[in-house]
Amino acid sequence: MEDADRRGQARQARRQARRQARRRAGQALPGRPPRGAGPLLALGAVGLLLAGCASMPDRGEIRRVEASQGVDSQVRVFGVPPADKASPAEIVDGFLEAMTGDDPQLATARKYLTEDAAKNWKPSSAVTVLSSGLDRVPVQGEKDPDGPRWKVTGKKLATVDERSAYQPEIGGSRYEEYLQLVQVKGQWRIATPPSSLVLGESDFQRIYKPVNKYYFAGNTLVADPVYVRQRSDPDSRTNPTTLTVQSLLAGPSKWLGPVASTAFPTGAGLREGTKSLSYDGQNTLRVPLNEAGENVAQPQCQKMATQLLYTVRDLTTSRLDRVELLHSDGKSSLCWVTGSTAAGIANRPVPPQHQYYVDKDGRLVRMVLNPGADEQQQDKPEPAPGPLATAAGFKVGSAAVTYDEKRAAVVSEDGHGLYVVTLTTAGAMPQPLLTSRTGKLTAPSWDAQGDLWIADQDPQGQGLWRVPGGTGTPQKVDVAGLDGMKISGLKASSDGVRIALLVERDGGRKNLYIGRIERPEGKGDTSKVSVRELRPAAPQMAEVTAMSWAPRGRLLVVGRESGGVDQARYMLADGSMVAASLPGATGLSAIAASEDESKPVVASSTEDGIVWLPPGAQWRTAAAGGRAPFYPG
Repeated sequence: MEDADRRGQARQARRQARRQARRRAGQALPGRPPRGAGPLLALGAVGLLLAGCASMPDRGEIRRVEASQGVDSQVRVFGVPPADKASPAEIVDGFLEAMTGDDPQLATARKYLTEDAAKNWKPSSAVTVLSSGLDRVPVQGEKDPDGPRWKVTGKKLATVDERSAYQPEIGGSRYEEYLQLVQVKGQWRIATPPSSLVLGESDFQRIYKPVNKYYFAGNTLVADPVYVRQRSDPDSRTNPTTLTVQSLLAGPSKWLGPVASTAFPTGAGLREGTKSLSYDGQNTLRVPLNEAGENVAQPQCQKMATQLLYTVRDLTTSRLDRVELLHSDGKSSLCWVTGSTAAGIANRPVPPQHQYYVDKDGRLVRMVLNPGADEQQQDKPEPAPGPLATAAGFKVGSAAVTYDEKRAAVVSEDGHGLYVVTLTTAGAMPQPLLTSRTGKLTAPSWDAQGDLWIADQDPQGQGLWRVPGGTGTPQKVDVAGLDGMKISGLKASSDGVRIALLVERDGGRKNLYIGRIERPEGKGDTSKVSVRELRPAAPQMAEVTAMSWAPRGRLLVVGRESGGVDQARYMLADGSMVAASLPGATGLSAIAASEDESKPVVASSTEDGIVWLPPGAQWRTAAAGGRAPFYPG
């Protein structure tokens, strides 16, 4: 017991040393660090940690290599090379720590490997993200019983593939690899390193940052989320902008690839020797291409520049307003686009004119939310025009409005009937397009291509339905991987290639998934539209109760983590969590965000009715009473 207590106290001391050292490093770097100060301080942090590990035994019980706790992203962490005559345990622990360093080439980590292993190790091709630290334990080697062999395990959170795309793990699978040690000139070294870079969640968030690449789905620009290193490589001088552009040129992620394409020709890349891309004082980014990328017509070149402008603008906080592509000589101009030109090429939805909701009397109403107005000056809600304004006795349960705000899809209050009405002319209520016999229809959703999506929760015929153009015959959509789960809510993305599905498992618990919408090529049989490759969009949450698409391909999700309380926060569409959460977002039954970031978030509160949150402000009541708020789409 005393030995176990001492080991526990030693582990706690090492963790405390790490936290204190990294806090000191963070305090020394309040803004831009003095030249050379950051690396030295961070090196000291890791040095203290490894000094605490120097007495680790090289055989015996399972030991855990803890992930970094709350590391400031400004702190730079570097490993230290192996000490002379280091024990196998010290080599393993030192190597695992060196993998968490800010050196992109992992030069220090390679010093723990044999010469052949160091030369052939290519961990940058993939990253394994663990939810906590690594467990490592010595095991008997099969081929070399006398050589130390260590089993390294952990709980997988996600993987990042060779195209930098994040893929969350389902079901808490385990990571497991073996490190074989051999002696080289009297020094222990690792002969079989991991097949990928292995990081705890906090280290991953410190080293990598999320960014969107942009590709075309038809004529519409689509966000493709990836992760790139946050810091420039001091040796190669490659900065995050260059890494992101290189990832863009490599093509879309495997998940998005079947429905997206790039305007860049095959083989297009940066001009040889290009290390650092940055924009000038006029907010212009100049990108030199290789010879494979320069032989294109002007319309295609401008589409290429549009992809670059949206991608780099998403990466930076400054407003990039012009991208110029250069020939392979690095001097002459190939083409250029400005922000306004690119907006037309990107074919994004027009900004909404109104926000809509269902009032306490079951009417569809709309209002203009003016963030600068006080409660007395705020525009009052008005009934949505068209047949709904004059349909006596008809009550709305849920609704959706097209992006041009000319048509509305409404579900009756009893949830049985779907209707499509015009908002530009008066008239009688039409016949329902779709009827649920014994169940209820979900709230509908429009995509930017004008198709209408809805799900029927009828136990005898539940499923996803699509109404082509909002006027055609409803077509049932095959959803691969649904496996009997019931769709209780949905929202098509504005780009028309993704759909968010709120699904219920046995027991009524709701989880969020993203599916890829695949449409047949050409103008043939449009009934073959399907949804493929469902993937969890909020795996960290035990339950999701409401969701909406948000700007830049993100999701705004209301839900709770296991043992937590309800909260609203932004998520990337790849299932990774964005740190931003909404303040005071409790008691929300529905939520909506616009593609236009200047528009407020709108929600339905059980206590306050329709509330909204302008950028940088606090929640305000927009209308007393009411439910099911939404923006066009």
